[in-house]
This record gives sequence, structure tokens and C-alpha cells, in this order.
Amino acid sequence: MRFGLFGINIGVCAAGQTAAHIAQAAEAAGFESVWTGEHVVLPDPQAPPSPVGPETPFLDPAVALTLVAAHTTRVRLGTGIIILPQRNPLVLAKELASVDVVSGGRLIVGIGVGYLKAEFDALGVPFEHKGARADEYLGAILAIWTAAQPAYQGRFVSFSGVQARPQPVQTPHPPIIIGGQTPPAYRRAVLRGNGWYGFALDPTDAGACLAGLRAAHRERPAALGELEISVTPRGPLDLDTIKRFADLGVHRLIPYWPYPSETALRDRIARFGDEVIAKLS
Repeated sequence: MRFGLFGINIGVCAAGQTAAHIAQAAEAAGFESVWTGEHVVLPDPQAPPSPVGPETPFLDPAVALTLVAAHTTRVRLGTGIIILPQRNPLVLAKELASVDVVSGGRLIVGIGVGYLKAEFDALGVPFEHKGARADEYLGAILAIWTAAQPAYQGRFVSFSGVQARPQPVQTPHPPIIIGGQTPPAYRRAVLRGNGWYGFALDPTDAGACLAGLRAAHRERPAALGELEISVTPRGPLDLDTIKRFADLGVHRLIPYWPYPSETALRDRIARFGDEVIAKLS
């Protein structure tokens, strides 16, 4: 089992150099990765299904991970997740390739299709067909990252006769992690992803999601290899719970501890390193 830390760009970590300090603490405690979340805007006033209040600060994922990259040496840098249909795919490809380059090849690209219609409306992006748009945008990103003469022709994005350098350090490209807990998300992860990411799940919920992934797995291209499973757990995370996740086939747990101060979060990270990571290593 590997361990990541969610929220390196959210809340207390969105203040100044705190993200760098927390990432250093996570690296020292034995965490394998740190992860951003994303909402470009949030509905005000908050209304379901918006996950947090409208004044919750979110640093841009690429900015936060670039900061973290400059202050760490080993920890991997994950986006968990970027809302792909809200982004210009070539601009996003440039931003993420830049993170991979400046970090020496430590980026993990987590993407999803989003679920807050108010956010799409504010950005002027149609909420309809967001899954199809995300599929095309992912294809466009992979083309600009990997092809000698990149080109893509689709309903939502088309380009040819251009280059975008540097390409990512990792070859053929950084790992692609697909988020979401619906049958289309499972199929997208199986067909296009190196991994799948489930958020705020207990072991029972995770088991149901993994059943959905298994149902789609017969379509997985052999070249993609094993599908890596990452989960941000809901509820207490003790050794017994970790074993339950491991028995299900989860490869990485990414806890989220929204503490109100840097000191409290650093203390929690250190305790988890001593009480869990050290015992399992």
C-alpha cells in the first residue's frame, strides 16, 4: 500500500508557503505522493452538490504543484482531479508538461468530468456532453504530448501543424488517473487510464466501485497493464481499515485532513508516518 496526501492546494495549504512546508513534512513521513483538488469557482451560496463553502481557497493545481516541486525531491505530484471539460486542452497540456519537466518527471495526471453545473455555467462551458468533451480533450492532450507531428480532429477540439515543447519527461506520458463513480467513468478509466481514483469512500463503497470497474475490465487494452486503484478514504483510517482496502485491491490511499492550521496538519502527518507508514514499510 502506498499513501498520498490530498489537499496540498486547499484551505490552509492555499496560504503562502504552507503547501511547500506540508509537502516536505509528507515526504519526510514517507508519503509517496501529494495531491491537489480543483474547483475554479464555487457556487455562492453553497448548495448541494457543492462540496465546500464558496470562500474555501483553492490554488490552481499547476501553480501549487510547481511550488511543491521546487521544495521536494522524491514525492510524486498528483492532480486529484482536474475538471477536464472546463479546460482548454492545449493550454492544460502545456501547464502539465511544464510541471512534469520542472519536477523531473514526478507528475500524476488525475482528471474527471465534473458535476457542478453552476461552475460550468460560470465558465461558459456547456454542461451537456461533458463526458464526450473530456474524452476528446484527453485524446488531444496525448497527441500533443507524444506525437512527432501532433494533430487531432474532433467535435470539440481540432488542430494540426503545431508543436508544443517541451513534452513531458515521463514516456510515453505521465500516468493518467480517471476519477468518478459512474459506469461511464469506470469505462473511461478501463479504456483510457493507467488508474482510477475514488473520493470519500469507505471500504464498502470502494468495493462497489471496484465491482463496477471489474464489469468494464473485459474491454481494457492489454498495453495499459494493470489498472492502479487510488482512494481517498472516508472515516477513520487505522491499520484494520487499511487492510480492508488492501484486501479489495486498492493500491494507494490518499487521506484528506482539512485541519485549520499548518501546525495541526504537520502533527497529523508525522503521527501517521510513525503509526502507519513506518509499521507497513
